[in-house]
Amino acid sequence: MKVSAILAAASVASASAFVPSPQTPQSTQLNESLFKKISNLDLWAPVADSNEYGARSKKNLKTGKLTDRSYVPLGLTKAQYEKIRADEAAKKDANYKRNVAKAGKFLDYTEFYLKRGTDLKDSWYNAPNRGHRMAKTKYDWSGEDNSATPIWTGVGNIKKKGGKK
Repeated sequence: MKVSAILAAASVASASAFVPSPQTPQSTQLNESLFKKISNLDLWAPVADSNEYGARSKKNLKTGKLTDRSYVPLGLTKAQYEKIRADEAAKKDANYKRNVAKAGKFLDYTEFYLKRGTDLKDSWYNAPNRGHRMAKTKYDWSGEDNSATPIWTGVGNIKKKGGKK
């Protein structure tokens, strides 16, 4: 009798282990549509200003460190090469900061138009540059000062010594 009572209790316990537990049914309804949920994902939220002009200074950009296995040009020591790389990085940063400082500054076309005089008269048309602003160049291309003009251009007074004229 004891054995049959233990066997009956064991069978009830093992049968109840495989019976699913009663749960409240979960709702499958979404609070917002799937498209709305996907389209509202903002992957740029943590770095929202990373593509703005001048944002390079906020990023962790740096020249890599030289190790024992790094390339060092022949004829330079590791310290000399590191100094060259540091100078180049500093020059690059200074140039970027200079360009960022110029951002948003531009020439207003209306001021240029009024200064040129094209709003009232056409005397600008007879000028050598016809109202255009001329770019500054490294050399003097007028030919007036031969020392300021590169020789390879052929601009300037070319004097022939002897021979036919």
